[in-house]
Amino acid sequence: MGTQPKARSRPGFSASGSTRAGHALQVEALPLEGLFLLTPPRQEHEQGLTSPVWPAALLARIGMVSPFVQDHYSLWRHRDMVRGLHAQVAPHAQGRLVRCTRGAIWDVAVDVRTGSPTFGQWVGVTLSAENGSQFWIPPGFLNGLCTLTDQTEVFCQCTTPSDHSCARSLRWNDATLGIEWPVTDGQAIVSGHDAAAPPFSAVIDWFHYA
Repeated sequence: MGTQPKARSRPGFSASGSTRAGHALQVEALPLEGLFLLTPPRQEHEQGLTSPVWPAALLARIGMVSPFVQDHYSLWRHRDMVRGLHAQVAPHAQGRLVRCTRGAIWDVAVDVRTGSPTFGQWVGVTLSAENGSQFWIPPGFLNGLCTLTDQTEVFCQCTTPSDHSCARSLRWNDATLGIEWPVTDGQAIVSGHDAAAPPFSAVIDWFHYA
Protein backbone atom coordinates (compact mmCIF):
# COMPACT_ATOMS: atom_id res chain seq x y z
CA MET A 1 0.00 0.00 0.00
CA GLY A 2 1.06 3.56 -0.65
CA THR A 3 1.55 6.31 1.86
CA GLN A 4 0.24 9.83 1.67
CA PRO A 5 2.59 12.83 1.59
CA LYS A 6 2.81 14.77 4.81
CA ALA A 7 0.51 17.79 4.70
CA ARG A 8 2.57 20.88 5.54
CA SER A 9 1.44 24.45 6.16
CA ARG A 10 2.50 26.96 3.53
CA PRO A 11 5.15 29.34 4.93
CA GLY A 12 3.77 32.72 5.85
CA PHE A 13 0.15 31.61 6.11
CA SER A 14 -1.75 31.96 9.33
CA ALA A 15 -5.44 31.75 9.94
CA SER A 16 -7.58 32.08 12.96
CA GLY A 17 -11.28 32.06 13.55
CA SER A 18 -13.97 30.75 15.80
CA THR A 19 -17.16 28.79 15.49
CA ARG A 20 -20.40 29.92 17.02
CA ALA A 21 -19.30 28.30 20.29
CA GLY A 22 -16.19 30.52 20.27
CA HIS A 23 -13.53 27.81 20.03
CA ALA A 24 -10.46 28.12 17.81
CA LEU A 25 -10.51 26.53 14.37
CA GLN A 26 -7.63 24.60 12.87
CA VAL A 27 -6.97 25.70 9.30
CA GLU A 28 -4.00 24.16 7.53
CA ALA A 29 -2.68 25.27 4.15
CA LEU A 30 -1.57 22.16 2.28
CA PRO A 31 1.51 21.92 0.00
CA LEU A 32 -0.43 22.77 -3.19
CA GLU A 33 -1.66 26.37 -3.32
CA GLY A 34 -5.41 26.63 -2.83
CA LEU A 35 -5.93 23.40 -0.86
CA PHE A 36 -6.88 23.61 2.82
CA LEU A 37 -7.72 21.22 5.63
CA LEU A 38 -10.29 22.58 8.09
CA THR A 39 -10.75 20.89 11.44
CA PRO A 40 -13.36 21.93 14.02
CA PRO A 41 -12.51 22.15 17.72
CA ARG A 42 -12.52 18.72 19.36
CA GLN A 43 -15.14 19.82 21.89
CA GLU A 44 -17.63 20.75 19.16
CA HIS A 45 -16.82 17.64 17.15
CA GLU A 46 -17.40 15.39 20.16
CA GLN A 47 -20.72 17.13 20.76
CA GLY A 48 -21.82 16.10 17.29
CA LEU A 49 -21.49 19.47 15.58
CA THR A 50 -20.16 17.94 12.37
CA SER A 51 -21.06 20.97 10.24
CA PRO A 52 -19.60 23.99 12.04
CA VAL A 53 -20.38 27.52 10.95
CA TRP A 54 -17.09 28.75 9.51
CA PRO A 55 -16.56 32.54 9.82
CA ALA A 56 -17.30 34.22 6.47
CA ALA A 57 -14.12 36.31 6.60
CA LEU A 58 -11.99 33.20 7.10
CA LEU A 59 -13.68 31.36 4.25
CA ALA A 60 -13.10 34.30 1.92
CA ARG A 61 -9.46 34.44 2.95
CA ILE A 62 -8.81 30.87 1.89
CA GLY A 63 -10.67 31.30 -1.40
CA MET A 64 -14.15 30.03 -0.58
CA VAL A 65 -15.92 33.05 -2.06
CA SER A 66 -18.87 31.25 -3.68
CA PRO A 67 -21.77 29.98 -1.58
CA PHE A 68 -22.56 26.29 -1.54
CA VAL A 69 -25.53 25.54 -3.78
CA GLN A 70 -25.60 21.74 -3.85
CA ASP A 71 -24.92 18.92 -1.38
CA HIS A 72 -23.98 15.35 -2.21
CA TYR A 73 -24.31 12.45 0.22
CA SER A 74 -22.99 8.99 -0.60
CA LEU A 75 -22.79 5.65 1.19
CA TRP A 76 -19.96 3.27 0.35
CA ARG A 77 -20.60 -0.33 1.37
CA HIS A 78 -17.06 -1.66 1.27
CA ARG A 79 -13.48 -0.56 1.93
CA ASP A 80 -11.07 -0.18 -1.02
CA MET A 81 -13.75 1.47 -3.19
CA VAL A 82 -12.18 4.14 -5.41
CA ARG A 83 -13.87 7.15 -7.01
CA GLY A 84 -12.29 9.59 -9.45
CA LEU A 85 -10.47 11.41 -10.62
CA HIS A 86 -13.19 14.00 -11.33
CA ALA A 87 -13.58 17.75 -11.88
CA GLN A 88 -16.04 20.19 -13.39
CA VAL A 89 -14.82 22.89 -15.78
CA ALA A 90 -16.14 26.33 -16.80
CA PRO A 91 -18.74 27.70 -17.10
CA HIS A 92 -19.68 25.57 -14.10
CA ALA A 93 -16.28 25.05 -12.47
CA GLN A 94 -16.88 23.59 -9.04
CA GLY A 95 -15.28 24.01 -5.64
CA ARG A 96 -15.85 21.18 -3.13
CA LEU A 97 -15.75 20.88 0.63
CA VAL A 98 -15.50 17.17 1.47
CA ARG A 99 -15.91 15.45 4.81
CA CYS A 100 -16.48 11.92 6.06
CA THR A 101 -19.39 11.50 8.46
CA ARG A 102 -18.97 7.77 9.07
CA GLY A 103 -15.89 5.57 8.73
CA ALA A 104 -12.84 6.98 6.94
CA ILE A 105 -11.61 7.89 3.48
CA TRP A 106 -8.36 8.88 1.84
CA ASP A 107 -9.14 11.93 -0.29
CA VAL A 108 -6.83 13.18 -3.03
CA ALA A 109 -6.62 16.38 -5.09
CA VAL A 110 -4.54 16.80 -8.27
CA ASP A 111 -3.50 20.20 -9.66
CA VAL A 112 -4.58 20.47 -13.34
CA ARG A 113 -4.27 24.26 -13.71
CA THR A 114 -2.35 25.04 -16.89
CA GLY A 115 0.61 27.25 -15.99
CA SER A 116 0.66 26.22 -12.34
CA PRO A 117 4.13 25.52 -10.91
CA THR A 118 2.65 22.39 -9.31
CA PHE A 119 0.75 21.17 -12.39
CA GLY A 120 0.25 17.40 -12.16
CA GLN A 121 1.17 17.20 -8.47
CA TRP A 122 -1.16 15.80 -5.83
CA VAL A 123 -1.96 15.84 -2.12
CA GLY A 124 -3.80 13.16 -0.13
CA VAL A 125 -5.42 13.52 3.31
CA THR A 126 -7.32 11.20 5.62
CA LEU A 127 -10.84 12.32 6.49
CA SER A 128 -12.81 10.42 9.09
CA ALA A 129 -15.80 10.65 11.38
CA GLU A 130 -13.29 10.61 14.21
CA ASN A 131 -11.12 13.56 13.17
CA GLY A 132 -13.99 15.66 11.74
CA SER A 133 -11.67 17.30 9.20
CA GLN A 134 -12.94 18.82 5.97
CA PHE A 135 -10.98 19.16 2.71
CA TRP A 136 -11.45 22.31 0.64
CA ILE A 137 -10.73 21.68 -3.06
CA PRO A 138 -11.19 24.75 -5.28
CA PRO A 139 -11.77 24.74 -9.05
CA GLY A 140 -8.63 23.70 -10.89
CA PHE A 141 -8.13 20.40 -9.11
CA LEU A 142 -9.25 16.84 -9.79
CA ASN A 143 -10.73 15.00 -6.82
CA GLY A 144 -10.79 11.32 -5.95
CA LEU A 145 -11.17 9.11 -2.90
CA CYS A 146 -10.63 5.63 -1.52
CA THR A 147 -12.70 4.19 1.32
CA LEU A 148 -10.69 2.90 4.27
CA THR A 149 -13.59 1.20 6.06
CA ASP A 150 -16.81 -0.62 5.26
CA GLN A 151 -20.07 1.35 5.49
CA THR A 152 -18.46 4.72 4.87
CA GLU A 153 -20.51 7.90 4.52
CA VAL A 154 -19.23 10.93 2.62
CA PHE A 155 -20.76 14.41 2.45
CA CYS A 156 -19.67 16.96 -0.16
CA GLN A 157 -20.79 20.59 -0.48
CA CYS A 158 -20.40 22.15 -3.94
CA THR A 159 -20.25 25.75 -5.17
CA THR A 160 -22.03 24.96 -8.46
CA PRO A 161 -24.65 22.36 -9.43
CA SER A 162 -23.56 19.18 -11.17
CA ASP A 163 -23.48 19.62 -14.95
CA HIS A 164 -22.73 16.60 -17.11
CA SER A 165 -21.54 18.75 -20.03
CA CYS A 166 -18.81 20.27 -17.84
CA ALA A 167 -17.74 17.03 -16.14
CA ARG A 168 -14.21 15.77 -16.75
CA SER A 169 -12.44 12.67 -15.48
CA LEU A 170 -9.03 11.01 -15.58
CA ARG A 171 -7.86 7.50 -14.87
CA TRP A 172 -7.42 7.11 -11.11
CA ASN A 173 -4.15 5.16 -11.35
CA ASP A 174 -2.50 6.98 -14.24
CA ALA A 175 1.22 6.20 -14.03
CA THR A 176 2.21 9.76 -14.98
CA LEU A 177 0.63 11.14 -11.82
CA GLY A 178 2.11 8.47 -9.57
CA ILE A 179 -0.56 8.84 -6.89
CA GLU A 180 0.26 6.63 -3.91
CA TRP A 181 -3.19 5.20 -3.31
CA PRO A 182 -3.71 3.18 -0.10
CA VAL A 183 -4.91 0.26 -2.24
CA THR A 184 -3.37 -1.80 -5.04
CA ASP A 185 -4.77 -1.92 -8.56
CA GLY A 186 -5.93 -5.46 -7.92
CA GLN A 187 -7.70 -4.59 -4.66
CA ALA A 188 -9.43 -1.42 -5.84
CA ILE A 189 -13.17 -1.56 -6.52
CA VAL A 190 -13.71 0.88 -9.40
CA SER A 191 -16.76 1.72 -11.50
CA GLY A 192 -16.71 0.96 -15.20
CA HIS A 193 -16.86 4.68 -15.98
CA ASP A 194 -13.81 5.48 -13.86
CA ALA A 195 -11.87 2.46 -15.11
CA ALA A 196 -12.35 3.68 -18.70
CA ALA A 197 -11.38 7.31 -17.99
CA PRO A 198 -8.69 8.84 -20.23
CA PRO A 199 -5.03 9.31 -19.22
CA PHE A 200 -3.47 12.47 -17.80
CA SER A 201 -2.43 13.56 -21.30
CA ALA A 202 -6.10 14.37 -21.95
CA VAL A 203 -5.83 17.49 -19.76
CA ILE A 204 -5.66 20.39 -22.23
CA ASP A 205 -6.48 23.83 -20.88
CA TRP A 206 -9.20 22.63 -18.54
CA PHE A 207 -8.22 25.36 -16.08
CA HIS A 208 -5.74 28.22 -16.07
CA TYR A 209 -3.50 29.24 -13.21
CA ALA A 210 -4.21 32.79 -12.10
